[in-house]
Amino acid sequence: MNPAEVALSTAWPASPPQERELCHVLLGNMQRIRRMEEKSAELYGAGKIRGFLHLYVGEEAVAVGALHALAPEDNIIATYREHGHALARGVPMTAIMAEMFGKLAGCSHGRGGSMHLFDRASHFYGGNAIVGSGIALAVGLALADKMQRVPRVSACFFGEGAMAEGVFHEAANLAALWKLPLMLICENNFYAMGTALARSESQTDLCTKAASYNMASSRVDGMDVLAVRQAVALASAQVRAGEGPYFLECQTYRFRAHSMFDPDLYRSPDEVEAWKKRDPINLFVARLQNEGKLTEEEFLALDASAKREIDAAVAFADAAAVEPVEDLTKDLLGEGNAP
Repeated sequence: MNPAEVALSTAWPASPPQERELCHVLLGNMQRIRRMEEKSAELYGAGKIRGFLHLYVGEEAVAVGALHALAPEDNIIATYREHGHALARGVPMTAIMAEMFGKLAGCSHGRGGSMHLFDRASHFYGGNAIVGSGIALAVGLALADKMQRVPRVSACFFGEGAMAEGVFHEAANLAALWKLPLMLICENNFYAMGTALARSESQTDLCTKAASYNMASSRVDGMDVLAVRQAVALASAQVRAGEGPYFLECQTYRFRAHSMFDPDLYRSPDEVEAWKKRDPINLFVARLQNEGKLTEEEFLALDASAKREIDAAVAFADAAAVEPVEDLTKDLLGEGNAP
């Protein structure tokens, strides 16, 4: 079996139950991400969103679980598949959608688009389009915090494909050597663009790779939002205690292709359908209903709230202004633009 099939057949330990109110918040945020991503695909087809678009459908439990375990002041660094992280972090959906529309009201003032969401107020430092580039930024942020004695964790999300890049190894080495307050959160969806993990990396045990740098590591079921939350809470506590960086592998799966340009011919439809049976939202809904913590009416209310929010965000983005032509050189360094 390939690694994706092995992960699918893994018997994960049951995550601990949580209070009803927290569970509703987690479920609501996963549903918000799902609805936003589905709407983004529709808007891309309509020509409202242009350029590259990488959707997070299927992986919602990782961003939601992790970001509800981290502190508001912690630094967050993500990849180009970062809409869900930005939303879970608290970046307004209006600002995210306006950015994808290329509007001035976007969180990056319309200059970044889908892959470069950024919000300094929430310590959300991208949205980074180059594979692995966010890892180096996270090491820099963690080093700065340690030098200034700021009690903060820098959490960096990246895909398993980034672990074949040199920057991962350089960053992991320095982070462990200097005992930096860094969390490396690998969203292992088993396909780096269209290349299966086993076709690109000789060592497919990602925790073993991290351990080679004398770094604490563990893996978790990335389709279980409570398991992710617990794993990140435990790992970040260890990092905050000054024990150095931590590597967490979240085994997850994207239900859609790598991007809107991807014909998705590298994996079988049967494999995709099998993973869809582990849809993190459906699994969580079923669990909460079995525990008596969610009624059908409550779920429909959460879903209706998500739909209203996305409708308002699209209307906001549609009505927002584009950047004036005369401002195109604003914030650029060069002749005539020096600060």
